[in-house]
Amino acid sequence: MEKIMWLVLGGVAFVAALRAGHSPRAMLVARWALGILSLVFGAAVNGIYLVLGTDYYADFADPSPFAFVRDTWSSLVVPNTEYFISLLIVAEAIAGALILGGGRRTQVGLVALIGFHVGQLAFGGVLWIWAPVMLVALALLLRAERQATTAAAGTPAVKHVSA
Repeated sequence: MEKIMWLVLGGVAFVAALRAGHSPRAMLVARWALGILSLVFGAAVNGIYLVLGTDYYADFADPSPFAFVRDTWSSLVVPNTEYFISLLIVAEAIAGALILGGGRRTQVGLVALIGFHVGQLAFGGVLWIWAPVMLVALALLLRAERQATTAAAGTPAVKHVSA
């Protein structure tokens, strides 16, 4: 179920982010899709997995083409799942809350998710499809959010310097 919702919310965020630069409504839809994705289907779902003690994380790094990622995951993260996944949950919850906060907070949350998705690329597999698509959506939404903040402040988005 959660994977379907990741695809649905990710798809909504992507399509809305494509229009976010021209539509305040699309910007809001993208913001909410990403916020819910991060808070509910990121932090909350990982929290449920952690509480239930599933072995969801044991083979997470197996698709990685990088031996150091697989080795580090199995030797560091898997034996300390509670600690590292708790950090992941907190980070996802903070990023989601920031994105839903609007204004500069949204921009900080988007930058955090951009970093998170860049990191996902090390894990290979389906993340080589998911992360680039989400990076495009996050970058487009960040650009739209910055333009909206600049416009709300009444300053020009680009300052022209005369010689």
